[in-house]
Amino acid sequence: MKFVHQSCAWLPLLVLFASLSGCKEKPLFERLDSSETGIEFANTITDSDSLNILNYQYIYNGGGVGVGDFNGDDKPDLFFAGNQVANKLYLNEGDLKFRDVTGTAGVGGQGRWCSGVSVVDVNADGKMDVYVSTTLHKQAARRANLLYVNQGNDADGNPRFRDMAAQYGIADTTYTTHSAFFDYDNDGDLDLYVLVDQIFDEKTTANLREQKSDGTSPNVDRLYRNMTMERRSKGQGPQPSMPLFVDVSREAGILFEGFGLGMNICDINRDGWKDIYVTNDFASNDLLYINNRNGTFTNRARQAFKHTSYSAMGNDVADINHDGLADIVAMDMLPEDNLRKKSLMGGSNYFVYQEWDRLGYEHQYARNTLQLNRGVPPGNADTSGVKLPAFSEIAMLAGVAETEWSWAPLLADFDHDGHRDLLVTNGFPRDVTDRDFTNYYSGVNNLLTDAMRVELIAKMPTVKVSNYGFRGRGDGTFENLTDRWGLNEPSFSNGAAYADLDDDGDLDYVINNINDEAFVYRNTLTEKNPDKAHFLRVRFVGADANPGGLGAMLDYELPNGNKEVYEHTPYRGFLSSVEPVAHLGLGEATTVKNLKVTWPDGRVQVLPSVNADQTIMVKIADAQPATSSAITPTQPVTLLRDITDSLGLAYRHEEADFIDFNQQKTLLHKFSEYGPALAVGDVNGDGTQDMIVGGSTDRTAGLLLQQTDGRFTVKTLPAKLAEDAGLLLFDADADGDLDLYAVSGGVEYRPDQMTDALQHRLYVNDGRGTFTLAPNALPKTGVSGSCVKAADYDGDGDLDLFVGGRVEPNKYPAPVRSFILRNDVKRAEARTAETSTTNASGRDSPRFTDVTTQVAPTLVKGGLTCDALWTDVDNDRQIDLLIVGEWEAPTVLRNNKGRFDPLKASGLESKTGFWNSLTAGDFDNDGDTDYLAGNLGQNTLLRASDERPVRMYAGDFDNNGFYDAFTTVYFKNAKGQYEEYPYFGWDDMVRQMIGIKKRYIQYAAFGQATINDILTEDERSQALKLTVNCTQTSYIENLGNGTFNVRPLPLPAQTAPVFGMLAQDIDGDGNLDAVLVGNDSGSDLVAGRMDAFDGLVLRGDGKGGFTALTPQQSGFYVPGYAKAVVSWPDAAGRCRLAVSQNRGAVRIMAFQQAQTFAPVDAKTWAVDVRLKNGRIRRQEIPYGSSFYSQSARGVWLQPGESVGKKYSF
Repeated sequence: MKFVHQSCAWLPLLVLFASLSGCKEKPLFERLDSSETGIEFANTITDSDSLNILNYQYIYNGGGVGVGDFNGDDKPDLFFAGNQVANKLYLNEGDLKFRDVTGTAGVGGQGRWCSGVSVVDVNADGKMDVYVSTTLHKQAARRANLLYVNQGNDADGNPRFRDMAAQYGIADTTYTTHSAFFDYDNDGDLDLYVLVDQIFDEKTTANLREQKSDGTSPNVDRLYRNMTMERRSKGQGPQPSMPLFVDVSREAGILFEGFGLGMNICDINRDGWKDIYVTNDFASNDLLYINNRNGTFTNRARQAFKHTSYSAMGNDVADINHDGLADIVAMDMLPEDNLRKKSLMGGSNYFVYQEWDRLGYEHQYARNTLQLNRGVPPGNADTSGVKLPAFSEIAMLAGVAETEWSWAPLLADFDHDGHRDLLVTNGFPRDVTDRDFTNYYSGVNNLLTDAMRVELIAKMPTVKVSNYGFRGRGDGTFENLTDRWGLNEPSFSNGAAYADLDDDGDLDYVINNINDEAFVYRNTLTEKNPDKAHFLRVRFVGADANPGGLGAMLDYELPNGNKEVYEHTPYRGFLSSVEPVAHLGLGEATTVKNLKVTWPDGRVQVLPSVNADQTIMVKIADAQPATSSAITPTQPVTLLRDITDSLGLAYRHEEADFIDFNQQKTLLHKFSEYGPALAVGDVNGDGTQDMIVGGSTDRTAGLLLQQTDGRFTVKTLPAKLAEDAGLLLFDADADGDLDLYAVSGGVEYRPDQMTDALQHRLYVNDGRGTFTLAPNALPKTGVSGSCVKAADYDGDGDLDLFVGGRVEPNKYPAPVRSFILRNDVKRAEARTAETSTTNASGRDSPRFTDVTTQVAPTLVKGGLTCDALWTDVDNDRQIDLLIVGEWEAPTVLRNNKGRFDPLKASGLESKTGFWNSLTAGDFDNDGDTDYLAGNLGQNTLLRASDERPVRMYAGDFDNNGFYDAFTTVYFKNAKGQYEEYPYFGWDDMVRQMIGIKKRYIQYAAFGQATINDILTEDERSQALKLTVNCTQTSYIENLGNGTFNVRPLPLPAQTAPVFGMLAQDIDGDGNLDAVLVGNDSGSDLVAGRMDAFDGLVLRGDGKGGFTALTPQQSGFYVPGYAKAVVSWPDAAGRCRLAVSQNRGAVRIMAFQQAQTFAPVDAKTWAVDVRLKNGRIRRQEIPYGSSFYSQSARGVWLQPGESVGKKYSF
């Protein structure tokens, strides 16, 4: 009885638990068992001694899925490709129940290794056919691709097929991965692109060599032209006639080799002609064949992409951020959790990296890539007029870079919130890339028999992991909702497709698995009846030889202003064909206005208003020829215009590729590639502004003297060893002309050069632009510096200096001191003639005294300073210092009668970051000075927050004389929990600190170890420990009373490190805007170059808010490794802007908005600008305006604005 009583006591809790369980939100996707669907297909692969992962790397690439209505009942049926098993065709009988008709259909595959599935009505008879790509077998006849032509239904309503590939001319015997039908020559019929992937020599997958781009490699894709329309025009066949395809690969320019795994047909530049995007495995470059509109293609991948995925697999192309431009996602193999990361991660080898460059390979990294389409930049067209869009790779920012061993990405709006989502398939049965396994195997390979290899294969690690589901946010970023969406079942998944299988208005999801039954996921969205999840489905009826209207485009705009685009091609993801229907998620919108359909032949139709939540059909017969305005859109008037070429300026920065990583193996970035600096001023006294461009190590700086026509003549400054970091033009010796301070920076020096190389330099101007080194003007510095900024902080009438210390060579991140250098030229003037020091011309020689200890002792403690500003932070009319650096928070040193002490409780001290730069401006028009601060950005694996900061542990841990610097990040452990792990892998850590090899002899053990395991408690306690919790480039709002509010700038400003910045009213609305430049070519090899930035113009609203402008709106496009940005008036008073690029050209832009330059004298540090609306904006005019940047000293005024009060030192 007691037992019964206790059991009854639990009943209320059980009822409550059952109630709560019933209230649990149902996942978006519900996997249906084969007993429900009737789909029992499993792509089972059996290893053998003659065929296994060790002798054929592509054994587990899997098979695809094809969706099409094969029996004409208006329901999508499913086709699965099998490798060692037969293909399967399932007819949709409604309610997500399917019937296997493979036997009667005759599509089993004839014993071939089938991979890709391409669904198409190839002969325009109204019945859907299937082209099956085949591979692997050594006998060519067993690799002949299959074209199953639909012969119509039998008496039972089941479709029958006949293989007619040979008759059609497309029984291609290459090692075909997948294929796509499209009309490349706009003649009205469908041509065929065949993607090839043949490992003809195992050495070619691993060894770098000269690439073949002449069509002679067996690994070149094929292009077949459909001759239907041409034959008809010549009367060579009945109508309709059976299509005949002809191989035109070579004459069409399909010449580049590659291990092809993914492809997409897309009009990427929107010129009305289809282009081809190909993702290639291993080191072979991805391809972007741009259609030349004359029957040929040109590979323009190098011009379009700054880097791509290394082992690129499947891809998809669709607009993810509502700008009406198609973006590109490609899959690779970077795991999410630390154990898997470190188990695969090899050592960084910069020599190999350089060899890639020498051999012409594009930069590639082992992670997914998401190429954000930035549109066709201003002036970006070749001589034939073919325009090419530019792409920014943002997968790390978007949150989709790490999805394991991934295959098929599919972009579609699965939850109907109006944003495209991303589904990814995953898994690999035998992990041949596991470092512990490969190390073992390489040691015993020669000793193994075939039977022993098979036994060894069975013991290999597997990658049976879940697929991924990412909800799109609509801004180019995604949220991982894999668990909530019900996609967390581990599998070996390859090809996948989506379709509305149950006709309920949402997209279901089908996956082809290795060694498991196929997954069929029912989308449960519609049954939840969400109020803000509307949709529209569009079917296409084309003409003649393209009845499905493949290649048609949809453009529309939603009430919230989002621009949308859809391109009609079913060949997406990996090896598969999705349902050939446009499925558009609309979010809250209940109608679509002005739905524009552009057909492949250029005809257009516009549906003025279409109700949501239905399927409509559009027909080419209802379309009309496009108007001339639609064909040639009006070019927008931009804010800036590149005039470099028209000025005849061809100045280019040159620098040797020094390998900083040889000194410290675990550096996060180089210190040798931060130049060149730009400094503007009238150096020869002719009344025009000139420009100095810093020189790299052992290279002279350039002196660009402006002429009366606005052009420049180029001269050089004196030879020197040191790398020029920051430059500053100012009157050091009070003689009325501009002298030059050059900060010596970089780390690329021999020990015997270090003292000379790190001595900063002052060059005295003779008044005519000739500069002479003043060897005794400066105290001994001995620091690799960053910036120099001037102000008369002590009010004695001359300009004093702040000089930032950047790094101690080979001891990063040990702090280095910065300097306050007092200018003593006025003191020299006060001396008697007997004791004064004069130069040859009788003038007093400049001399600066290090007074840091007396006036700013906190600078002696040091840091890693990147930039600084002399600025009045508290409106007390005294010049303070604002300093930013790496592993630091922005620091205000408040001027207290000539002594500088840190400002406390400012709101800045908690914002530690990788701060690069500063610029000042009253962005909210409230009368005080705000700031923009350039940071690392968020497109990085160094994801930092208060909860999960990035840290650095540094010191000579093993007492061997080498300074160790270990960065840590929070990655997931095997249980999905975040822990603090080393950023670098085992090889790099061991190269830096050999003792780690004794502690961890296997990659797996190292991958399970946190930093607290790897470093002993004694090592951690002695370490210099640094922390970063903020990587966003930010707006620092001055709240007054010495307090600030920091908030991130818009997302486009977070795609790469930001360096030079310029605050100026560019659009003439009375509010300060901003120009930002950046990118870093010297970042570590784990995540690769940080190069997603193309420069950015931010339009200010006068309230501290900013809107990012596209390159087409701003006219500003600087895609290189940009460092400095400055402005000045040309000889006619027009506003000009210059940008420097590391190992790149100096670019010059013209402001389109008329402005007037009001120069100021040497003592003025700020003015009040009276705006057209009567308000006053405080504008500081510093000596040194941002990172490595010094603009002309003055203020730019819009019409109706004037200078009011001036503030002097």
